[in-house]
Amino acid sequence: MTEQRFVVLGFDEVEEVPWNAGMTMRPIRGVLGLRAFGAAGFRAADRGDLLVEPHDEADGRGHEELYIVLRGHARFRLDGDERDAPAGTMVFVKDPAVRRQAVAVVPDTAVLALGGPPTFVPAGHEYMARVRAAVEHPEAARRVAEEGLRELPESPGVRYALALAAAVRKDHDEACRRLGEAIAGVPELRDEARKEPLLRDLLAD
Repeated sequence: MTEQRFVVLGFDEVEEVPWNAGMTMRPIRGVLGLRAFGAAGFRAADRGDLLVEPHDEADGRGHEELYIVLRGHARFRLDGDERDAPAGTMVFVKDPAVRRQAVAVVPDTAVLALGGPPTFVPAGHEYMARVRAAVEHPEAARRVAEEGLRELPESPGVRYALALAAAVRKDHDEACRRLGEAIAGVPELRDEARKEPLLRDLLAD
């Protein structure tokens, strides 16, 4: 049997099953076979219905959770702090001890809940993109690159971002050093640098 390489699925195509506090849940993680993080959908048929049951994650699992309001309008309570959340709102709960819940403000409100332990390792390319977006603001570019270094101290992509940030500040020596570190870690970054106006002149022939 060939393993399924991708899935395209609508939120409302996932069948609802009974959940806590009289709610229903769409078991998105299980249906898709996700192993990177948990994912579940919740829909409130009527105004005032629970979308997220009152709970915290301080049970030893220590999960971070991200809630995305897909449609309708929700109201979250986070340790007693109420926040409106219309469609498109993201609510990130980093601290597992935060007591959280949500109710629907309008009928047919849907929320996607994502969660898991804080073990994901981001790609250095994220910081490369963020520094590129900040090249008109040298100090902002530096701050983003240094944030990347704190989060991903071994990442060649972050070294590349540091080289970009240094080139923006016209710090030639730092840019050369960081670019050399990046290419030593991932030789393919040399090809990336050849397309980078700020870095291509730093490359040795």
